[in-house]
Amino acid sequence: MIEGILLPELDDDSRPFWDGCAAGELRVQACGECGRLRFPPRPMCPWCQSFAHNWNAVSGRGRVWSFVVPHAPLLPAYQEFAPYNVIVVELDEDPTIRMVGNLVASEYQPINSVDPYSIEIGQPVRVVFQRLGEGEEAVALPRWVRA
Repeated sequence: MIEGILLPELDDDSRPFWDGCAAGELRVQACGECGRLRFPPRPMCPWCQSFAHNWNAVSGRGRVWSFVVPHAPLLPAYQEFAPYNVIVVELDEDPTIRMVGNLVASEYQPINSVDPYSIEIGQPVRVVFQRLGEGEEAVALPRWVRA
């Protein structure tokens, strides 16, 4: 566990996403009317304005769309890991759905376990989940490994 990191707040809109992560499943909100996927989750569909929605499990596969390598982290809890990578992944199911995370060597490795010079745009990846925190505060964060 990383001491001092900010864990996500669980609210009514995002709780199904985090519940899925805890169950080892990547879920994306979909409109109950037009069926379009949307991320981040929100109460209303931006395309048809419907309030109806579902949560769909997706494959957890995608490609590196972009990445950065922070050398001087903004949060003190990440200092010991710098430099580390932060990637943006476009999902296979819908390339307009993009998620931010870290590319790691395996689900048990730290966020600096991959040489940042080896990351390439377009590289295929798949999701893994890393549990942080304890008890009611615990959360499973989606991280990415090379596919």
